[in-house]
Amino acid sequence: MTPLAVGPGLARPYRWLTAHPRSLDTLLALVTFALMLIGAAASPHTGHHPINAVFVLLAALSAAALVLRRRFPIGVLAVTGALTVVEVVTAHDGPPRTSIVFGVVVALCTVAARTDRPTTLRVGLITVALLTGAAMLCGLRPWYAQENFGIFAWTGLAAAAGDAVRSRRAYIAAIEERAVRAERTREEEARRRVAEERLRIARELHDVVAHHIALVNVQAGVASHVMDSRPDQAKQALAHVREASRSALDELRATVGLLRQYGDPAAPTEPAPGLAVLDQLVDGFVRAGLRVEVEAVSRDGLGSLAASVDLTAYRIVQEALTNVHKHAGPDAKAQVRIVRTSAVLLITVDDDGPCAEEPPAEGPGGGHGLIGMRERVAALGGSCEAGPRAQGGFRVRVRLPLQARAGESRGDRGEGGGGDS
Repeated sequence: MTPLAVGPGLARPYRWLTAHPRSLDTLLALVTFALMLIGAAASPHTGHHPINAVFVLLAALSAAALVLRRRFPIGVLAVTGALTVVEVVTAHDGPPRTSIVFGVVVALCTVAARTDRPTTLRVGLITVALLTGAAMLCGLRPWYAQENFGIFAWTGLAAAAGDAVRSRRAYIAAIEERAVRAERTREEEARRRVAEERLRIARELHDVVAHHIALVNVQAGVASHVMDSRPDQAKQALAHVREASRSALDELRATVGLLRQYGDPAAPTEPAPGLAVLDQLVDGFVRAGLRVEVEAVSRDGLGSLAASVDLTAYRIVQEALTNVHKHAGPDAKAQVRIVRTSAVLLITVDDDGPCAEEPPAEGPGGGHGLIGMRERVAALGGSCEAGPRAQGGFRVRVRLPLQARAGESRGDRGEGGGGDS
């Protein structure tokens, strides 16, 4: 229960009592003692037998025991139950004053609220049977007097109320735990998405920088080598350097634009590259001196590719040709074969260079091209194979799944490899 649940005027006293449980128990004991006296005085069976000192003493002891109900719930229940039995059995100057059972009611409710349900059932049945039996045997006559059944009703109600309180506390604790777990899960999901976004941007930056800087490096080397002997060729190489640099800047600006916050200047709206601009990519490598052949086969007209697949296919070809240009030697030739079926997009990039080992992935001079390539493909549920060919050179083979239509055959997944050597 929150302070608001008891009303605005009682919020401050409630908070104080919650912070001082012993004071709350003392107040409860006083209220219970007052109820015992009022119940005894209002009983129709009291008649000409006023409340005696023995009852007041027993009621006071029963109420005083409630101060320790939190620390010793079972012990307090035993004490209050014993005092109730004493009052019922030893009342010789008149009918027993059954209002003393209010101490048992509070104690039994505390036991039920602070223990488990099996304990509540066992203790509750013993208490109800003991007190009701004592009242029926030694209390008011006849044995079925309403006061005797009143003891049964009050003790049973106390056990049920305490169990309800315990269930409500457990329910609230479960809700709070679920809320904490949901918040923790939400934070973990946010961190995971941030990590994935950082990895995606890192891949984009690597693909852009590695490709264009490799071309700039080669063309700058050519210009430096022929500057004195063939100035016209040097000028042409420098023009390629300028064009590659401009393309790198444009793609970097588009990629960094993804990091802009709301309200920043508008980010570039140029679409991400795809296979539609593959010719421009290949022309850049050809101008840099790499021989490239491209073969594209579509076995059915399925329309355009999904944006993620289109971008990934473009980046795969870009990274593979960049590796050929960097590692396969000046006389290498690259063959790009793209086969599209109804189920998959197959991309194969072969070269005939003398390099028969996988391009370095770590250390000085190495990069993360093949690692990023495999991560891109894995993100789409595809497969990536990269390694030397038996006849020399290097091969990159990628399988990107497409969104299959209902009823399509899965046999298309094995197609597209007939042109590989």
